[in-house]
Formats: sequence, structure tokens, C-alpha cells
Amino acid sequence: MIRWTYAFLDRPAATAARATAFWAAVTGTRASEPWGEHGEFTSLLAEGADTCLVTQAVGGAGGAHPDLAVEDLAAATGRATALGAVVQDRRPELTVLRSPGGQPFCLVPWRGQRSVPPVVTGPGGARSRADQLSLDVAPDAFDAEVGFWAELTGWEAFPGEHAEFHILRPSPGLPVHLIVQRLDAPRPASAHLDLACPDLEAGRRWHEAHGAAFVGRGAAWLVMRDPSGGVYCLTRRDPETGE
Repeated sequence: MIRWTYAFLDRPAATAARATAFWAAVTGTRASEPWGEHGEFTSLLAEGADTCLVTQAVGGAGGAHPDLAVEDLAAATGRATALGAVVQDRRPELTVLRSPGGQPFCLVPWRGQRSVPPVVTGPGGARSRADQLSLDVAPDAFDAEVGFWAELTGWEAFPGEHAEFHILRPSPGLPVHLIVQRLDAPRPASAHLDLACPDLEAGRRWHEAHGAAFVGRGAAWLVMRDPSGGVYCLTRRDPETGE
């Protein structure tokens, strides 16, 4: 059973500090001291809440991936591999895997986290919450990835309003949801962060003031690029409910 969820923002080592400062500013959090074997991780800490957003300095272009906190790490790893995931690394405190379609993710022990970070209000009343990871997969892998993530999580799964999306929604109390997106053309699996932000233009101005760049516009979302080059989306959803 998944008891907590994290979004890891994997950013090039040369610009990871810039990414951390940006994401702390637009999520109303503060950066922890770097941690990890090489100081590659920084948690974004919300006052009175448990952490669900972490930046990671990596080689290459980076991206994003989910960490799923579970009560029984060995059992969850066994279930993931039975469903087709491939183990990349095993450590006492985590298992690193790839989904059948190639999306990296980690399973980690649950440490009692329960308190979801609050909705943040920015300049001009722009309300937002970093609450969703979009798993972006090639067209021929879409159905299999939807099936894998639905089985692995046990979450409610249903088609989105737009045909290219399939939503996986956990029970209340988990801070990061998942959505699987079918891409228009084949490419390696990747992921990006979505923020629920009902007033897209106010959110855009807020993020641009902190160094983000506008990339493009979708039916109900804006594609943005953070100061380290990472792509993410502002989506027209209710930050309280995720709807």
C-alpha cells in the first residue's frame, strides 16, 4: 500500500541550485540543507507539513520521477517486478526501478508522513499547488503504462477530459497524483511536474517574475520552463481538490 508520494525534480548539476531557489519561491517552501551521498538532494520544506517535493542534481538533461513510500519495501518491489518493472539499484532505504515503458521511479519506506503541504497564494491572488506528475509515454506504450501504474498503485484510474490523458487518483491524503500522457510521436519515457492553478495568466506572471519562461499553451494548461531548463505545466485545476 502506498502511504506517501513524492515528486523528484531531476535537474542538471550545474543549474540545480537555481532550480531549487525557483521551486522554493513558487511553492512557498524553504530549501533544506543538501543531503545524500554527494549532497545531490534538497528537500523543499513547507511549514507544518511533510515534504513531498525534492530537487536532485543529476548528470544530463534531467527530468522528473515519482517516489512511492510503502509499508513493506520488499513486498512492493516484488509486486512492481511481477508487473514488469525492472530493478536498476537496491539499497536498504530504497529500490530504484523503471516501468515497462522506461519511466524511472523509486520505492522507499514510509516514515509516517501524513500532512499535505497547503495551497500557496502568490502575487495577485494566484493560488497553486504542485500536486501532479505527468508520465509522458510514446503512443505504442500508452495502454501498457496505464495498466502498469494502475495495477502498481491500486488507485482509481479513468480517462481524462482530453483523449491523450489517463488519470490515476489516490485516496485523499497523498500529496502527489499521477497522470499518464500519450505523446504524439515515439520518444523515451519522461515525466514533468504539473501545478494546479485556476488562474493561468496570474500563475504565469508569478512564475515569470521568478525566472520561468512561457513555452506554449494547451487546451487547459500552460507549458513553462523553469530557470534550469526543466519543463512543467500550470494546469487549470482546483488546487484544493485537484479536479
